[in-house]
Order: sequence, then structure tokens, then C-alpha cells
Amino acid sequence: MSDTAKVKTAAKTLGIFTLAMINVAAVLSIRNFPSMAEYGWSSVGWYVLGAIFFLVPLSLAGAELATGWPKGGGVYAWVREAFGERWGFLAIWCDWSENLVWFPTLLAFIASTFAFAISPALGSDNTWVFTVMMIAFWGTTILNFFGEKATNWFGNVGVIAGTIVPATFIILLGIAYVVMGKPLQIPFSPAALLPQFNLSTLPFVATVILLFAGMEMAGFHALETRNPGRDFPRAILLSAIIIITLTVAGTLAIALVVPQQSISLSAGIMQAFQDFLKVFNLSWLIAPIAILIAVGALVQLSTWMLGPAKGLGEVARQGNLPPVFQKHNKYGSPVAVLIIQASIGTLFSLLFLFMPNVSSSYWILSAMTVEVYCIMYLLIFAAVIKLRYSQPDTKRAYMIPGGKAGVWILAGAGFIACVYTFIVGFIPPSASIPVGRHPLLMWLGEIGPYALLMLAGTVLLSVPPFIFLLFKKPGWKKLQSDSGTEE
Repeated sequence: MSDTAKVKTAAKTLGIFTLAMINVAAVLSIRNFPSMAEYGWSSVGWYVLGAIFFLVPLSLAGAELATGWPKGGGVYAWVREAFGERWGFLAIWCDWSENLVWFPTLLAFIASTFAFAISPALGSDNTWVFTVMMIAFWGTTILNFFGEKATNWFGNVGVIAGTIVPATFIILLGIAYVVMGKPLQIPFSPAALLPQFNLSTLPFVATVILLFAGMEMAGFHALETRNPGRDFPRAILLSAIIIITLTVAGTLAIALVVPQQSISLSAGIMQAFQDFLKVFNLSWLIAPIAILIAVGALVQLSTWMLGPAKGLGEVARQGNLPPVFQKHNKYGSPVAVLIIQASIGTLFSLLFLFMPNVSSSYWILSAMTVEVYCIMYLLIFAAVIKLRYSQPDTKRAYMIPGGKAGVWILAGAGFIACVYTFIVGFIPPSASIPVGRHPLLMWLGEIGPYALLMLAGTVLLSVPPFIFLLFKKPGWKKLQSDSGTEE
């Protein structure tokens, strides 16, 4: 059987619950709770802002696109339908390439969190951390070789045990803390719920918006979904409810119990858990909770590893990448893309962990990938609007309500939020990033050199799809010739 046939004949095994868990695994991250808890009650306002301008628009746009065009490739297929091959390729490339730099940060989190189950001191041992990172990275890669059946089981069990259970546990302890009449660390007032807007918090708005990135992830599994028209909208609604409820309640639980001076970005989730559990004399639970949170992060890794890889595998299947990228195994997994991304991710992990002298350069590269990520979301929001005009008769099991005005309002809000995030990304976060000190660049001022570097990097990270298409060869599609299933 050809690689194309393997993709085409993938079993339709996914239902509402599994699709919802894919999105929950991609979006819900307990490690964000402490950093948001620093803002106390106003974290609720920030979350509402992110939900209104990003989570809700992306969820509804994803539901319409996934039910109207339930094809392999997810965002690649959606954007291709609206704007053509090159823009679809660009969208999925942006989704895939940004992960290559992000993977090491998540892997380092997994390793340092797992260290709390054995000895927290191991978290500062680079050799031990790198070993755990590679076991997690390549182990998850190999797991994804075995297709949807294996990853679905791991994902469903892992997201419940590693994300939903710890978050719910935090919330229940927070409720118990309030019921017991213990002193609250943050006083409540209606005004405290409102986010504070000033020059120092404007860049934070962009961070809040991207906290909900990933709601498009279930769309990569359209070909394995039993009933896309029915299941996608319900799954997106279920996942959105779970994500918003646990995120807001979990953040507030930490803010209510842990003194604000003890919460910091550098402390991280496990230190917050230590302080949290001390209040209830439950410090002995830190090791099992560390294991659960590490498992939850592994599921998040697996979700982000497989979804975009499937999309890029579909790009290769269309003949837009060299034949090596087209290789799928008997389970329908894009093994070539998985191996390529694991190899590149390993290289970035080495740079991230063992070359501290490139830390600022790595940070800048990470910031560039955020810009690239915004490009993908801009294309998604633009696509759902464009397709209302170019393909109005295509049946969609779910449509953003309100007709064309409704889609303009919802997708427009998401588009504007992404434009804002993209622009803010050109502003340097602090003077600690040594860009622009060269005499030849001083004339550009404080922001100019950094913005110029970010622009150049974003262009370079975005240009590969256009290069591949420029040198595209007819023979790149040869693996499909004997399948009889070409679209």
C-alpha cells in the first residue's frame, strides 16, 4: 500500500471526547497558573480579555473550518481552500516551525518537574535534565509512530491524570481554604477584577492572548473523526468550557492561598505547589503531583508534536516537499516529518541547555517564532471570512452565527488581536537583550535595532515554503502515482 493510501485509509476512530481532550492537552497548561496568579483578582479580567479576543474567535472559526473542510492537514487545508497552495503551505509551516524552538523549553519543564519526584536538586544538573529531555522527546516521537490508537489512549488518560486532576485538586483545596475561613491573600472588590492598562502591561496583553493558542489542534485529525460535522463543534465547546473553568479557578486558588511575594515567574509551578501544600500540611504529596504534572506536559508535547507534523505530511503528500517528507508508516503516521523535527529539536535542546552564552540569542529566536505563529493565526481568521464569500454554498455543519456580519465581528476580533500581538513583538522586553549596541545601529534608537532584527528573522523563518515551491519538481509527487486515491 502506498503512503498516500495509508493516510487515506486511516481508521475513523475519534469522537467528541477524544477531540476535546486533544484541544485541552494543547491549550491548558498548569505551569501558567503561578505567573497569572501574580495579578490576583485582575487575572480574571485578563483571562476574559484573552477569551473574548482570541479563544472564542479561534474556537468558532475552527469549528466552521473543520466542519466545512474536514480534510487532512488541518490549517493547511483550510487556508489552502481560501487563498491557494502557497498560503496554505505558509500557514502549516509557521505552525510546525515555531514548535522546533518551543520544544526544548517544554522538555526542560518536564525534566525539572520530574526532578521534584526524586530530588529537586537534579533540576539544576544539566546532564540529568538533558537525559530526561531526550528520553521524553524521542520516546514521545516513537509513540506517535503507532498512530491515532496509541496516541489517543495516552492523550485521553494523560490529560485527565496529568492536567485535569492536578488542576481540580488545586481548585478543591482553594475552596476548602476559603470555607475554613483562613485569611485570603488577595482582598476582593469588583474593581479588582478589572485588568490595569498602562505602558508596562501593554506587552502583557499579547502574552494573555496567546495563552489560549492551540484550539485549532483537533482540526489536524479530521480524517480520523467519525462524524466531523457533529463532533467538532461539540468537542470545541466542551474543551473551551474545561479550559476556561480550570484556568480561571486554578489561578485564583493559588492567588488566594499563596502570598503574592512568594509567587514569581522564576519560582514556577512546583514551588507554588510546595507553598500551597504547606498550608494544608500535605507536603508529602509533592512527589506524586510532580509526576502527574510531568505526564500532563508529556501529553502536551505529544499533541503539538503530532498535529503540525500531520499537516506538513499532507503538504508533502501534495508534492510540495521532497519525497523524503512523504514517508508514512502502516499506521498512517508521518514518520519522516516526526524524525526530522525530533532531530532539529534535539539540536535546539543542546543549544538551549549547554550554551548559556547564546541564551539571549535563543530568547530572540523564540520571540521570532511567536511572530511566525501570529502569521498562521492571521491566515486562519482571514480564511474563515474569505470562504464565506468564495465558497458560500459549501455545507458547514457549524457556522459562526450572524451571517457575514457575525463572521466579520468574530474573526475580525481575532485578527485584530493577532495584529496587535505581532506588532508588540517588535518591542524589546528589556535592556537585558543586547541588540543594537553596535555603533552602526545606534542611529535607529532604542527599539529600532531590535525591531529590525525581529523583522529580518521573521522573514527568514517564513520564507522556506516559497523556496520549496519555487524549486518544486514534478517527481516529488511520484509516491502517489500508484495509489489511485489522488484528489
